[in-house]
Amino acid sequence: MKIVGISGSVRRPSRTTALVQNILDGLGDLGAVTLLELVDEAPHLFSSLTAATLSDRAATVVQRVENADLLVVGSPVYRASYTGALKHLFDLVDYRALRGTPVVLTATGGTPLHGLMTEHQLRPLFGFFGARTISTAVYALDADFDDYELTSQAVQERIDRAVVEARQQLTLPAPASRPAPIRLSVNA
Repeated sequence: MKIVGISGSVRRPSRTTALVQNILDGLGDLGAVTLLELVDEAPHLFSSLTAATLSDRAATVVQRVENADLLVVGSPVYRASYTGALKHLFDLVDYRALRGTPVVLTATGGTPLHGLMTEHQLRPLFGFFGARTISTAVYALDADFDDYELTSQAVQERIDRAVVEARQQLTLPAPASRPAPIRLSVNA
């Protein structure tokens, strides 16, 4: 089992990285866990605009994402969306690679007003890939951390629920193929 966490933060230290790591800790007994921090990987990814021209290091990052059995994806909220570094990473991922892959969605922000970013930005992104997003998304405020360590019991309870749902998703078979589109005829 390959579990890959992705922190879309381009800063260190990072609350987003701490949140993603907290979820990975709850899944670590399932297999090999890798944390990709875009603060380190973004410069390598940004050197290419297409997957065909990636450096070896950047290609390895994309391959880890594409070959994951489970993804835990987090981003700080910037202008009501995820970071450009996270967007660029997923621009390089093959559109067929994540079909059926379970994904835990996480985000951090300074205000509760950005709490729906996981629903309005991240969930549609992974819908495009045909991934299976976990029902429970985890959003944490800056105030939920003390010195980059999660201290909120309410957020921890959401993490625990997301971990249980992720484990359940891993027991479901991946879809073999997409169903044929429904064709509607319109009589003029």
